[in-house]
Amino acid sequence: MEILPAIDLRGGKCVRLLQGDYERETVFADDPAAVARHWESRGATRLHVVDLEGAKAGRPCQLDTVAAIAGAVAIPVELGGGIRNAESAQQAFDLGVERVIIGTAALDRAVARSLASCLGPRMVAGIDARDGMVAVRGWLEATATRAVDLARELVALGIEWVVYTDIGRDGMLQGANVTAMREMVEAVPQAKVIASGGVTTVEDIRKLKDAGAAAAIIGMALYTGKLKLEDALEAAC
Repeated sequence: MEILPAIDLRGGKCVRLLQGDYERETVFADDPAAVARHWESRGATRLHVVDLEGAKAGRPCQLDTVAAIAGAVAIPVELGGGIRNAESAQQAFDLGVERVIIGTAALDRAVARSLASCLGPRMVAGIDARDGMVAVRGWLEATATRAVDLARELVALGIEWVVYTDIGRDGMLQGANVTAMREMVEAVPQAKVIASGGVTTVEDIRKLKDAGAAAAIIGMALYTGKLKLEDALEAAC
């Protein structure tokens, strides 16, 4: 299982939010590119970058910072937040991003089908949920769509990767929702599921691996020192 350190961007800084709440923000670094180099030096094989402002605005807002991150490391970078069409995806690719995460736009099945066709394996479906129900537009808007149902529809379009985030656990250091992750893995056995939200301990990682997750995104636990990247990588082996 792969471990992806998270770098969340807001105002050109590396931040973390509690449960996706923009009013509960902690700034961890003024230089996200330096953070990227740090995680690479500690053994990370891929980085998960999110443009928080882009997620709210519906368009990428941190392209200069993303470019700095992608140019600072040799490992692949995936980017989410505000990428809702092929043009913004190409902007990210031109900066050196390996793959993009499509979240809000994926609710429009015609758009999702078109993006899956033109982006292929460079597209990741981002499914964020509260209590199993999809939330969009930077996690600010709830929907009546079940996360597992959306995943089945998107994977049926040929999407190979799904990032599933439990918003209620995100940033809370309370452990991953292994049950929900297992349900998602079982719902889309033909896809690779990346677990996100609440990953705090090596035991979380072992349980997610046993549940079939292909990767786990870790944010707050790494930045607070609750979990060391080296220990996370060892548990994922």
